[in-house]
Amino acid sequence: MQTIGVVGCGLMGYGIATNLVRKGYEVTVYDTNPEAVQRVVNEGAAGAGSVPELAKFSDVLILSLPSTDLVENVLLEGRDGALHHLKAGGAVLDMSTNDVARTRTLAEAADVVGISYFDCPVSGGPAGASKGSLTIMAGGSEEKFPHVSSVLEAMGEYVEYMGPSGSGQIVKLCNNMVVGGIISLLGEALLTGERAGMSKEKLAKLFQKGSGQTKVMEVFGPNIIHETFDDVTFSLSNMLKDLTLYRNLAAGEGIPTVISDAAYELFTRASAEGAYHRDSTAVAELLAHELHS
Repeated sequence: MQTIGVVGCGLMGYGIATNLVRKGYEVTVYDTNPEAVQRVVNEGAAGAGSVPELAKFSDVLILSLPSTDLVENVLLEGRDGALHHLKAGGAVLDMSTNDVARTRTLAEAADVVGISYFDCPVSGGPAGASKGSLTIMAGGSEEKFPHVSSVLEAMGEYVEYMGPSGSGQIVKLCNNMVVGGIISLLGEALLTGERAGMSKEKLAKLFQKGSGQTKVMEVFGPNIIHETFDDVTFSLSNMLKDLTLYRNLAAGEGIPTVISDAAYELFTRASAEGAYHRDSTAVAELLAHELHS
């Protein structure tokens, strides 16, 4: 069985690593936060003191990091870059959501040193990571995809090869733009209905019985309804990052963003007012506050 290295032990990385441990993989983890590493080690993984140390013993290196800059640093930073230490014929599975063009550049750099690079952004959140029930959208070499498919299937209930490098990121960015837009619209619609005399709970229940049914309500609806915006399912800062990347992608393809502008502006304002560390649904609180101002 392949040995797995995981860089990034946040909510998603913790779930990914512990799920793989439970499924019998030999897993080693690294994070700049020693406490985050120890939390995973307590669940049966091994800890590494550096990226090179981790990479040397990994057949497959999984990245779960919050930005493209961090992914680039881990893979390419001087002598410590993981691409210089991974075994020949190894693979990188980048589970982060990143810029499409820079993802393709990283794939090219990996190919030069004989490493397969797959962009594998996910949907399903920390709960899906822990259960191994993620939806995974993979981009990279179709020829080499079977070499990593078993690891991906251990992490995801639905694993789909989308196409060449960058394809997974394209799908994920478009997906998250839709999610961000629906969160914004749900926040407004539920607030409107509540102020008109109908409880959010009843509205949400009926939405899910009719043509307004959406998975977004299942995942994010409880926070909007109960105003538990500090219960982070997906942080507002991460959503804003993804919406920004989507807008960059759309601009590069010459697509007007007139429809998504409202959601982007709402998340931008909420972040500027200090909600960046809260759940994405905190935009609903911003709408309510603006009503009172």
